Amino acid sequence: MKNILLFSIFLLLVLYISGQSAIQNIPVKKAGKDYYKYPWAGGMNSCQFNEIDLNLDGIMDLLVFDRQGNRLMPFINNGTSNSVDYSYAPAYIESFPAFDHWIMLEDYNMDGKNDIFTYNQSNPGIIVYKNISQADLKFELVVYPYLTSFYGSGYVNILVTYADYPAITDLDNDGDLDILTFWALGSFVELHKNQSIEKYGTADSLDYERTEYCWGYFAENEESNVVYLDTCFGPKAVPTHQQWENHLRDRHTGSTFLVIDLDADQDKDLILGDVDYPDLIKLVNGGTPDSAYMISYDLDFPSNSLPIDLFSMPLARYLDINNDGIKDMIVSPFDPNPYVTQNHSSVWLYRNTGENQFPVFEFQTSRFLQGDMIDVGSGAFPVLVDYDQDGLTDLFIGNYGYYDSSFYDHWMILYSVYTSKIAYFHNTGTAKNPEFEFISDDFAYVSDLGVTGAFPTFGDLDGDDDLDMLIGIDDGTILFYRNCSCISNPDDFQLEDTNYQGIDVGKFSTPFLVDLDQDDLPDLVIGERGGNLNYFHNSGSIQQPVFNLVTDSLGKVNVTDYNVSYDGYSTPWFFRNPQDELELLVGSEQGKIFYFKDIEGNLNGAFTESDSLFLLVSQTSFILPAGFRTGAAIKDLNNNGYMDLLFGNFSGGINYFPDINKPPVNAGIQDINFWDEQNVRIYPNPSHDFISVVLPTEIVSYPVHICIYDPMGQKIWKDVFFNESPINIDISHFSNGVYFISIRPDINEQITRKIIKW
Repeated sequence: MKNILLFSIFLLLVLYISGQSAIQNIPVKKAGKDYYKYPWAGGMNSCQFNEIDLNLDGIMDLLVFDRQGNRLMPFINNGTSNSVDYSYAPAYIESFPAFDHWIMLEDYNMDGKNDIFTYNQSNPGIIVYKNISQADLKFELVVYPYLTSFYGSGYVNILVTYADYPAITDLDNDGDLDILTFWALGSFVELHKNQSIEKYGTADSLDYERTEYCWGYFAENEESNVVYLDTCFGPKAVPTHQQWENHLRDRHTGSTFLVIDLDADQDKDLILGDVDYPDLIKLVNGGTPDSAYMISYDLDFPSNSLPIDLFSMPLARYLDINNDGIKDMIVSPFDPNPYVTQNHSSVWLYRNTGENQFPVFEFQTSRFLQGDMIDVGSGAFPVLVDYDQDGLTDLFIGNYGYYDSSFYDHWMILYSVYTSKIAYFHNTGTAKNPEFEFISDDFAYVSDLGVTGAFPTFGDLDGDDDLDMLIGIDDGTILFYRNCSCISNPDDFQLEDTNYQGIDVGKFSTPFLVDLDQDDLPDLVIGERGGNLNYFHNSGSIQQPVFNLVTDSLGKVNVTDYNVSYDGYSTPWFFRNPQDELELLVGSEQGKIFYFKDIEGNLNGAFTESDSLFLLVSQTSFILPAGFRTGAAIKDLNNNGYMDLLFGNFSGGINYFPDINKPPVNAGIQDINFWDEQNVRIYPNPSHDFISVVLPTEIVSYPVHICIYDPMGQKIWKDVFFNESPINIDISHFSNGVYFISIRPDINEQITRKIIKW
């Protein structure tokens, strides 16, 4: 009985800690009585859907990869039969390596665990991670720098560009995974046949040979999505030198593959997407599993339901979404261009009412998962402010824009049109338990102006004790909205100036009102596309501010990373920390949230960049989910002395990191003594080669997880120890500098300490 009680207590603690990592603490209500299921998941624009068992419970979960910012979004499948039932589970992000452009999860060694195929940015091609999970989700890099295939005289790289999504599947039904991809010059599809079964009798090898350069006997037009059947430059013909040169010149890069059996004849048919086009083309295979031959195509797939019309370059995936044992189809854009997608309606779900080998697709929604998260289109810039002055902090979100339409110019180049809006979520909770409710996706009717890049900031600019609004936009200027609140119309914002005080910072102005020099007048700091901060001092009065440019290099801040982009897209957020010191967060094009200190009394100097942002939110180091063109806001939302961090990205969503400093509550069980973190010793520190971690006796007999993070928050080392103290860790191979070590026993919270390698 005692063991059962201890095990039950252990489970309660694990569940509590797991709940802490779910970072879903603030509920958000839709326009109505329902709540968003995944409000803080971060939005979706161009997503790839894969299945994998994340929590190792035998049920396939969802791993969503948004190539706009290379963001991972794990969702646990709760396994409810005939039901779409997922829980957002960001704690699993750190179990995966970093990805670029595309990923595909397939079980190449047929051990029941999906492995990872992904694009190698530094050596264009495919790299492979084997799923070696046992007690924990874990992967091992087994193919690097790229997967090769035998081309007649030797093995060469299987070339897959960042703009193509290949097919990795068992084409000939022999039990190992083959690969289809467009050849280097486009038009025709290469087959790389896996020789694992033939050579070794098992599927656990990745031994490829290019056996066909024109799989399926069809071609795609170099300059459009037109498909030609029964062609390979003539039957089995080899292209001439001139034909090769023409293809090299005219290559129309970018296609997506989904290979499935659509008609239960045991051979594989093809669903093809193409760059710049919104539709999927179904090609029917009239050949055999060993010799594909496309005999017809359908340009309105699926023709029995709402055909795909999704800009741009739709990618279809085939997964069982509703736990009925039958695979459904999810479609989302694959185009790497962030300015062409249908952003907030970009995940189309088709339920399969037929069979796995004879699917019948019926359209369900254009916002699968998106409809249950905050998603404001492209770009998301959170602003926390007590707008109605009721003592509770409300949430506003600016954006680059919502998708309106697409068109082609006379060169047949695709363009999409977007319009900015500002979303408003009213805080209907309490001072200690905030709760947001959606009020409007077009606050102050900003969309009437037809601008993009709306970035709001609030302050009293006319001395009437209510909050007026400035909005930065894409042309670098500022809009001024006066708050004309009155008893009869308390929410009346009027646009009074479309070029406020003649301010123009170039491109993509991102204003923030803050009293920098402590003269009780709001000054104006504006970020911009260049990555710097412009400081405008207020030399006017409370009733009539006058903003004069002091410097375009406030604090010597520039967040541009020239290895990523020549643009920085700085987005400032000033705040006071728990010690009442003025500090600064700055979002960026690269996605990093920069954190600066030493601001007051130092307006002419350089602000100090800090790597300890996580200490404002948690004693535990955490990794911010990847993304790009970020905006951040931080504030103590539940009045407990700790900060809560919100940050948005170009996929249109918000991630939320609440405080997790408080010790866990043990669900009513009072006789558990948590370990005293003061008894944890790390020595020597600083160290050149080894550190030793001494643990308190009460937790040595439990598994202890230790991770080391670099100053950017990236995990660079981890291991699990049992019945061991001191624990000796070799850090001799680390570069000199500051690192963070987290120590987490299975029965309690983790702690984080700073270590120095010299």
